[in-house]
Amino acid sequence: MTPLSQNKKKQKSFKEALANPGEFLISDFAKFDRPLQLHLGFQALDAFREKHGALPRPRNDADAAEFLALAAGIKAEQKHDIELDAKVLTTLSYQARGDLCPMAAVFGGIVAQEVMKACSGKFHPIHQWLNFDSLESLPEGGLTEADCQPLGTRYDGQIVVFGRAYQERLGAQRQFLVGAGAIGCEMVKNWALIGLGVGPQGHVFITDMDTIERSNLNRQFLFRNWDVGQLKSKTAATAVVQMNPDLTGKITAFQDRVGPDTEEVFGDAFFEPLSGVTNALDNVDARKYVDRRCVYYRKPLLESGTLGTKGNTQVVLPGLTESYSSSQDPPERSIPICTLKNFPNAIEHTIQWARDLFEGLFKNQAENVNAYLTNAQFVEETLKQNGSKDVIEGLRQCLVTAKPVTFEDCIVWARLQFETLFNNTVQQLLYNFPKDSVTSSGVPFWSGAKRCPAALSFNAKDELHLNFVKSAAILHAQNYGINGIPDTQLFLTILANVMVPEFSPRQGVKIQVTEGENVAETSDEAETKVAINSLPAPSTLAGFKMNALDFEKDDDTNFHIDFIAATANLRAVNYAIATCDRHKIKGIAGKIIPAIATTTSLVTGLVCLELYKLIAGKTKIDDYKNGFVNLALPFFGFSEPIAAPKRKYNDTTWTLWDRFEVNSDITLAEFIDFFKTQHKLEVTMVSCGVSMLYGFFMPKPKTKERMGLKMSAIIETVSKKPIPPHVQSVVLEVCVNDEQGEDAEVPFVKYRVRN
Repeated sequence: MTPLSQNKKKQKSFKEALANPGEFLISDFAKFDRPLQLHLGFQALDAFREKHGALPRPRNDADAAEFLALAAGIKAEQKHDIELDAKVLTTLSYQARGDLCPMAAVFGGIVAQEVMKACSGKFHPIHQWLNFDSLESLPEGGLTEADCQPLGTRYDGQIVVFGRAYQERLGAQRQFLVGAGAIGCEMVKNWALIGLGVGPQGHVFITDMDTIERSNLNRQFLFRNWDVGQLKSKTAATAVVQMNPDLTGKITAFQDRVGPDTEEVFGDAFFEPLSGVTNALDNVDARKYVDRRCVYYRKPLLESGTLGTKGNTQVVLPGLTESYSSSQDPPERSIPICTLKNFPNAIEHTIQWARDLFEGLFKNQAENVNAYLTNAQFVEETLKQNGSKDVIEGLRQCLVTAKPVTFEDCIVWARLQFETLFNNTVQQLLYNFPKDSVTSSGVPFWSGAKRCPAALSFNAKDELHLNFVKSAAILHAQNYGINGIPDTQLFLTILANVMVPEFSPRQGVKIQVTEGENVAETSDEAETKVAINSLPAPSTLAGFKMNALDFEKDDDTNFHIDFIAATANLRAVNYAIATCDRHKIKGIAGKIIPAIATTTSLVTGLVCLELYKLIAGKTKIDDYKNGFVNLALPFFGFSEPIAAPKRKYNDTTWTLWDRFEVNSDITLAEFIDFFKTQHKLEVTMVSCGVSMLYGFFMPKPKTKERMGLKMSAIIETVSKKPIPPHVQSVVLEVCVNDEQGEDAEVPFVKYRVRN
């Protein structure tokens, strides 16, 4: 937290700043001279309202002329050396009585963040003035004063800006929102308030496979305490219908993930009637899949994302721009295995180690036991895989050596786990690599990023030590269905009497030192055979089943985060890494993406301003804006989308939005002839997914046989499975030679297999 005194910045008085605004915070450098025009315009609006008791009437030329005169007077009085932009100021007068939800969302997010800056002293405030406009969202020409008269409806604030006909177009939209989380809730709220999809032909679709968690409530404002555990999509849809009853019967909520496995749900019949798609997703893979579907169906895509105070928006326009997948950030670097296992140097490393340990102890081992009890071939199949020794040993521990009967047994198990994890393992590491060991080049081994660890001696009076034993024992008991949590005194009594074997270093243990180093598993077959023979027969455990624990970050009563926090901090103490509080550990272990309502509001407002342009039918790429913001700095940057790259074959230029279309099921010979006669291309190979349908190198008998077959029949023969009934068209990839006999890159083929 930055002290308030460090965040103070000398500001002019409001009166002085009106007359002499100085520098503006520029949001769009394509409109470099716009801020001062708007600064004068808003003062003229105040003067007009003070004179007439109301703002200028929608599209009224007389009011606009008087407004311009007032602006000119203010300009002369304040001695600004600027030529007034009559078009911009007239437009400001025309829409002065407007009230647009997206603009309210943009400024609401900005203002709310500034209030928090003032209260907390954190981040840098806006210095004096920020003017923002989206005049390019307005329909082009043709609007009259009669078109923009209020109708006594809830949409009047929008009608006075865009006109009645535009409002009807808004109502006729069929929009698909993918995701109902933080951005999704804000987005569908905005849609409800602007009347999107409420008309006779309109509809809103929303899907999200997740249920509401308690941690969602601070940033996904459509949800309440009593909604925890309910489906996000259904709950969000219900909430916005209450906001705008016009959406009754006009919004459909799905609970399906949009992916290859749900193309029967989100296929041709679903996508083709859509007006557009809006993403509200939290992972790149899902974004890329939706992007591919939008390219395939030639649907506009509105993309956005937030990370704390940072946000971005992107517009993907059929035939005009590149797609979302055309460019991407480099992948996140993963933590090397050797660092996690033996050489952590940051709290993030110990948290990930603790998270992996949770999965291994309380989920994977339980699942392996249940598989062993239900699959007679489990042991045989396991022995054929890497890591079989650990799996067999885990079975033996769960069913023989560490199977508890009472909660007291779980306490003993947890105490021994402490000894193994935070004492014995460290001593073994120091046995292999003593504190004073050096590398082959004479450099101290424990140097640089490698921190020399120290073994921990258990102390029941140490809160961190006791928290580990408590949480581990409780989770172990949950694995076996042992209910009840004893008081602390029982823990202390049992711990005082646990017999802990002394550490004895193992010989021949290999430890991975660098990433990529091959440390093969050494398995004593005789030892493994003894472990297998010690396993009880599944028939002797009829009715027994372990409870595999799925990690849940939001339930503070299940001790999952308690275990992660205690484990991560104990390992941090091992390696002299600064420990951290439970809240931070929960965020890292639960992979909670920092999201705040201010940024979410701003970003969804910007997306809806782009949606206005799509609905207005804008076709010039420079009418659209991709946005990049950081409310903390503050920074606002807008640029036009990147045009789709152009490619060429023969004399034909194409982009990723183009494709060949074959609208009937024809034979392979006809397919090849189609390219030869229609496009002057020689087909050398044809594939569908991973199935090779034709290749110039194929044996002649096979080629001759396929030439007379319909393409759909070839696809089913080669793939050895029927084309699903819901599939109307498939994607074919072709390799071709152009007129010069050279390899040419060409679009894919959209091939219709059913009429």
